[in-house]
Amino acid sequence: MYDYLIVGAGLYGATFAQQAREAGKKVLVIDRRPNIAGNVYTEDVEGIHVHKYGAHIFHTNLKRVWEYVTRFATFNRFTNTVVANYKGELYSLPFNMYTFNKMWGVVTPEQAAAKISEQRAEIKGEPQNLEEQAISLVGRDIFEKLIKGYTEKQWGRDCKELPAFIIKRLPVRLTFDNNYFNALYQGIPMGGYTKMVAKMLEGIEVRLGVDYLANKEELDKLAKKVIYTGPIDAYFDFKLGTLEYRSVRFENELLDIPNFQGNAAVNYTDRETPWTRIIEHKWFEFGKDDAGNDLPKTVISREYSSEWKPGDEPYYPVNDEKNSALYDEYKKLATAENNVIFGGRLGEYKYYDMDAVIDSALSLCKRELR
Repeated sequence: MYDYLIVGAGLYGATFAQQAREAGKKVLVIDRRPNIAGNVYTEDVEGIHVHKYGAHIFHTNLKRVWEYVTRFATFNRFTNTVVANYKGELYSLPFNMYTFNKMWGVVTPEQAAAKISEQRAEIKGEPQNLEEQAISLVGRDIFEKLIKGYTEKQWGRDCKELPAFIIKRLPVRLTFDNNYFNALYQGIPMGGYTKMVAKMLEGIEVRLGVDYLANKEELDKLAKKVIYTGPIDAYFDFKLGTLEYRSVRFENELLDIPNFQGNAAVNYTDRETPWTRIIEHKWFEFGKDDAGNDLPKTVISREYSSEWKPGDEPYYPVNDEKNSALYDEYKKLATAENNVIFGGRLGEYKYYDMDAVIDSALSLCKRELR
């Protein structure tokens, strides 16, 4: 008999499993996928660690999380500096002095602030939708070139149809700092995320290709408690309705050239380009293999945002009023479940950054493994 059956070998499940084993508990980890590491899974293609489920750049201000992850991996000094491509014009993201100089020819922070202030004045009163909210924050020019098309592709809806609260604030930096994340600790685990998660799961029994919900009755008998990190509505057989997500489709290409775009991430912000961004994976590790040699080939991934339907990979919870209310009802059912703890992005129907997933799991460990 196991103390814990952990459903999901992603960051939440792996963190709990590692801590539980360290506390002397007997644990079994299962995952329906053929691989560990959940959405941070990286696979080796021609020496390049390809982020199979989208770009994952670790960043955190939480010291305990950083101290925890660096037990299992050495992180490189990767800094996320995103380039935006609007119909062939290249801009720096997040919005900073490089962006404003390219957009308006301004040179000083004072000139940039004046231009933004002048354009923001277009919106009078309370913004009624995302378009008005964005213009009220950064003005018409930046909205039209760098926000509108990208956001409409991301959500599959016109900006006028999207609620204002989706963009509560937009980072405007009147400096030349183009580090996307304002985080104390940042980087990519050397050797890839899969290697890091494998180290976390060292000495722990892991069974892959196991569908928990299809074999729930027999699997539940194996352990005193279940840590469930799958979709909360699927656990209850969707009996109250289906929670909505946005999904992402990837088109991967191995190219026989050393450099496709010169940057890890390039966002395509016009509406006409069908993909939202292109990731060139080798630049997460500076174009080098594990031995430090230059890589002669490159792998790119075009990302397409799409409506989620059952069977698709769920990526981003649609945290609008309707879905939040439905999740609250499922949460009541979850609270009433004996010996099952729901956690992680899908179990809590919450958009979590990686550090927040790990922090949440560590908090659970503190309560549960006392």
